[in-house]
Amino acid sequence: MAREITQRELRNDSGEIMRQLDRGESFIVTRNGVAVGELFPLRRRCFVNADVAVAAFAGAPEIDFGRFRADLDRFVAQDTSPRA
Repeated sequence: MAREITQRELRNDSGEIMRQLDRGESFIVTRNGVAVGELFPLRRRCFVNADVAVAAFAGAPEIDFGRFRADLDRFVAQDTSPRA
């Protein structure tokens, strides 16, 4: 659950708020009692070795490209004319 902080708290305690963001905490920033923004930590990217990625898909079924194309044509608009 995000903790509410005021604009003044954000300005005055930004260093501590950044450390709390590093620990995974989230904040709702308010100004005059009205929520104006949200601060939340970004998800850290995790590097996966190519060998691990290839192994993860080793047992996956082969793609039927004709069926895949038919599915795309059925669900995705392919009209290239400009929109009015």
